[in-house]
Amino acid sequence: MSSDLRETSLDKLVALNSEYYYYSLPLAAKQLGAIDRLPKSMKVLLENLLRHVDGDTVQVDDLKAIVAWLQTGHADREIAYRPARVLMQDFTGVPAVVDLAAMREAVRRLGGNVEQVNPLSPVDLVIDHSVTVDEFGDNNAFEDNVRIEMQRNHERYTFLRWGQKAFNRFRVVPPGTGICHQVNLEYLGQTVWHSDESGRRVAYPDTLVGTDSHTTMINGLGILGWGVGGIEAEAAMLGQPVSMLIPDVVGFKLTGKLREGITATDLVLTVTQMLRKHGVVGKFVEFYGDGLADLPLADRATIANMSPEFGATCGFFPVDDVTLGYMKLSGRSAEQIALVEAYAKAQGMWRNPGDEPVFTSSLALDMSTVEASLAGPKRPQDRVALPNVPQAFKAATELDIGGHKAKTDGKTFTLDGQQHELRDGAVVIAAITSCTNTSNPSVMMAAGLLAKNAVKKGLRSKPWVKTSLAPGSKVVTDYFDSAKLTAYLEELGFNLVGYGCTTCIGNSGPLPDPIEQAIKEGDLTVGAVLSGNRNFEGAHPPAGENQLAGLAAAGGGLCAGGEHEDRSDQRAAGRG
Repeated sequence: MSSDLRETSLDKLVALNSEYYYYSLPLAAKQLGAIDRLPKSMKVLLENLLRHVDGDTVQVDDLKAIVAWLQTGHADREIAYRPARVLMQDFTGVPAVVDLAAMREAVRRLGGNVEQVNPLSPVDLVIDHSVTVDEFGDNNAFEDNVRIEMQRNHERYTFLRWGQKAFNRFRVVPPGTGICHQVNLEYLGQTVWHSDESGRRVAYPDTLVGTDSHTTMINGLGILGWGVGGIEAEAAMLGQPVSMLIPDVVGFKLTGKLREGITATDLVLTVTQMLRKHGVVGKFVEFYGDGLADLPLADRATIANMSPEFGATCGFFPVDDVTLGYMKLSGRSAEQIALVEAYAKAQGMWRNPGDEPVFTSSLALDMSTVEASLAGPKRPQDRVALPNVPQAFKAATELDIGGHKAKTDGKTFTLDGQQHELRDGAVVIAAITSCTNTSNPSVMMAAGLLAKNAVKKGLRSKPWVKTSLAPGSKVVTDYFDSAKLTAYLEELGFNLVGYGCTTCIGNSGPLPDPIEQAIKEGDLTVGAVLSGNRNFEGAHPPAGENQLAGLAAAGGGLCAGGEHEDRSDQRAAGRG
């Protein structure tokens, strides 16, 4: 029955005068049972099984188990999932390329053809994890950091360049280009893939696994993907299936729209707190509800990015008009956009108003109730309303020092010939960083406008704050330049330091020696404010209290200079 089900489900669709074959879920449902109310993410899994059903690795009973999932929202069955492609970054990708090279060497020793050793699935490796903020605060910082990065990683990069030339279906995005997840969102992701199969052009959902936990960001574009370990990624790269249990799916209904001045960062911190409390570890989260119509794709990507922080395998957003609009904005071809629309509608993967899929469990949020927030100082789910940050920091500091009150006196130090005093609660790192937020034009522009208004009001950065701007792609600096905001950011010290992960993954680099010495000698509890997705203690030594914030709030932390400062009016400062 396996081959019969597969062949009888084969159908055709036309998109912009081009014909494609596809494995039709509606046709398969005639034999398997009704699937209309399956979550869209589960339909992607069902199609994956249908396309690969062979009676061996994928059995008809696997497909039936997903259909039966509708009855209880749960299934205790393992399936073999074959992602369309693999995404890697340089830290975790290098060992995979080493393994491929070792396999070629073994084949050579046995007298075989080394050209037969190649990835069977497309692999993209984006070099983004190696840049460190060694230099900052001036217009030479970017070039200096790139030069230092190249010196430190010359052997690794030479090896990766060899790998790109040696292996088929293996591409390397060079250093200084961007963060892998933002490059994936803006360029690599196709939403619907197609390939030749026995002379037929077959369309199917773009799916992937990645060697970075925040691979989930691509779910904002309607592409199912998540992070896996290196062994699983190598298996997928060599055409082997990824074994997984049929997941529970938690529905998250979004209604209303964000109020003026409230950002995607505030929304994702709220969502993270709610889902952590609900419990979604090992589960899919699928977002639905009419509020999605007013949620830009960049905001969706911000939420999907933080799936590891709220504990889910992924946070999936179905394809709709917002998806198509972003694909057009980011330069995808008219043919590709037409294919995505036609395919999603034919397969029942298109989000329609009023959709109410069956979920394992569900929760809801009226986005008009979201308030300005930060998260910290130690965990991404510890959301704090912006006006309450000073009290929260004070309480965390007193807990750190055994219940004693924070010190009121500071430590004096000299920097560039000037004397300053550093106290408990000082912000020593302010970083515009991470694909979580730098992929989002609205929050980036808010940061630029805040910088403009701050400079016009005569505000300047505190001398003990290490500032950095590390966008996820060159698109960001292009629109900063076009909006004439770059100069204001630089005036506050947010000079470009690189296109990569930097501070978000702990590559914040050392603080100036006098500041580090003052912190150590004064036994001070200081902090960092970053627009990233993780703020675990020790991520940015010697800063122990780390806040996740929107970009405007990160800039506000820079101007205020301390986590004990009141920031409740900083959103207003960014207007105008």
